[in-house]
Amino acid sequence: MALAEKHCVPCRGGVPPLKGDALTKMQAQLHGWQVVAEHHLTKTYVFPDFRTALEFVNRAGAIAEAEGHHPDLYLAWGKVEAKIWTHKVDGLTESDFILAARIDAVQ
Repeated sequence: MALAEKHCVPCRGGVPPLKGDALTKMQAQLHGWQVVAEHHLTKTYVFPDFRTALEFVNRAGAIAEAEGHHPDLYLAWGKVEAKIWTHKVDGLTESDFILAARIDAVQ
């Protein structure tokens, strides 16, 4: 099943974050996302103007609320930077990759 077809699972902590090969395999299922220091995902989306970038933030925010998993979204004129990680494990879980794929789907 593709990542964008899955749903985030709430993390209760106590689970180790993904590392090494597990991260590489998950990242290979995404387009344009970078794994930074095995800790978080980041991607910059480019838009023709502020309004279009804002509309994307609103769509991404709706996905985040529906999934109960919230990225950091930085809005600027013509771009949105997204940063995702699971705070309870201070690193990455499958749900982070699922959220990334679902956000890509609303671009």
